[in-house]
Amino acid sequence: MRGTDWDAWHASYQDADSALSRRLRIIQDHIADWLEATAPNQVRVVSACAGDGRDLLEVLAARRDAARVEATLLENDPGNADRAVRSARTSGLRRIDVRREDAGRSDSFADAVPADLVMLCGVFGNIDDQDVRRLVETLPQLCRPGATVLWTRTRREPDLTGLIRRWLATAGFDEVAFTAPDDVLFTVGRHRFIGRPEPLRRGARLFEFVR
Repeated sequence: MRGTDWDAWHASYQDADSALSRRLRIIQDHIADWLEATAPNQVRVVSACAGDGRDLLEVLAARRDAARVEATLLENDPGNADRAVRSARTSGLRRIDVRREDAGRSDSFADAVPADLVMLCGVFGNIDDQDVRRLVETLPQLCRPGATVLWTRTRREPDLTGLIRRWLATAGFDEVAFTAPDDVLFTVGRHRFIGRPEPLRRGARLFEFVR
C-alpha cells in the first residue's frame, strides 16, 4: 500500500469553502469552547494521528493562556510531524510534544495520558470497523474523569456514525454535540467522559491505519 499523499490532501485547506476547511472550523470551535470551559486550569491534550496539528495549534496560537495546555501530538508521517513541530515553534508554543509514533499502539500514549481532551479527528474514517470499536472501548484508558473526546467520521455508506455514538455511550461517554451538515458527508462528535477511568494497558494494538 503506497499510502496517502498528505501534501496533496492538505491542499484542500487552501479553499476556505471546502468540506475539509469547514470541518476544521467546527473542530476548532469545539476546542476553543472546551478551553473556555476549563479555564484557568492546567490541562492535558492528546491527539491521535494528529497530522500537522493545525486544528489544535492554530487555536492555541491565538490564546493568551496557551501555556496552561500540555499537548502530545502522535503522528507517524514524517512530513506531517515536521510541519507540526515548525508550527508549534513559530507560534511560541513550548508545551507541545510532537511524537513521530504510531497512535495505533497503546505504548505511544505512555506519559501522555490520562488526558483532559482526547482528539480522534481523522481516525475513525481510516481504520476498519472492528478497530473503531476497539479504540472506543479503549478510551477510558486515555481519559481523566470528565474528559472531552472529539472525533470525526464520514457518513459515506456504510454509515458507522450511529454505531459509534452507541459504542461511546456504552463505554461511559455522554454526547455533548454531534454535527452532521446536510450538504456534506462529514460529522464531528463531542463527548464527555462520565465513566470510570482505567489504567493504560501497555503493549496493546489498538488499530491499524489503512490509508
